[in-house]
Amino acid sequence: MINVSQKNAVLTIEIDRPHKKNALVPQMYMDMAKAIESASESDIRVVLIQGSHGCFTAGNDIADFMSKSNDQEVNETYRFMMALVNCPVPVVAKVEGLAIGIGTTLLLHCDFVYCADNTKFAMPFINLGLVPEYASSYILPRISGNLQAAELLLLGETFSAQKAFECGIVSKVVNEEALPDLVAQTLAKLISKPKTALVQSKALLRNQNAEIEQHIITELAAFAEAMVSEPAKEAFSAFIEKRPVNRLIYK
Repeated sequence: MINVSQKNAVLTIEIDRPHKKNALVPQMYMDMAKAIESASESDIRVVLIQGSHGCFTAGNDIADFMSKSNDQEVNETYRFMMALVNCPVPVVAKVEGLAIGIGTTLLLHCDFVYCADNTKFAMPFINLGLVPEYASSYILPRISGNLQAAELLLLGETFSAQKAFECGIVSKVVNEEALPDLVAQTLAKLISKPKTALVQSKALLRNQNAEIEQHIITELAAFAEAMVSEPAKEAFSAFIEKRPVNRLIYK
């Protein structure tokens, strides 16, 4: 479900679960974490994260998420996200179709994010009775401004590729046909750079990792508390049962 390959100093991580719109389960997080952790190897200069079959990822597989212990899900996801936060080489994301939940959150920790103009984004945590995750509540106000961040995180609505670009979540928006060439050109440019200078330059750019990691811990504590709340339980049950939520429980 996670395809990992290496070619010309590029480590490619492909999310490949098309029948579930590339929704993620714990083992997939673990596989991605291990792949990114290997990026410190001397012959890897860039990591590419992409989906398959015209879709990036629909985020967590909710049914699977609810069937397993929360601790397991958080531990696997945390390892992946911390590997991404601390990846020493540049990370390029190729995004198309859907980028929902953590599919948007993880982009905040990539160095280049290119997306097709038909991509739909969402960080719908609040609609599930949850709070933002993995430093999205730290990073978004700083790159988008407080008003844009509030719109994305407090409303939890789907937003367009153009909106993602305006908020600084993506580097560039192109049509679907042009996306592969744009990604390939950037990868070629990056692997031509001196490895040491590339790693050192990224470290200088990403100079707030300590603050980000601390904020992630704060968010996770609030997230764990929210997970056992009545609104969250109702939201997840409604999703699984494909019914409207009971708004009285949301009060």
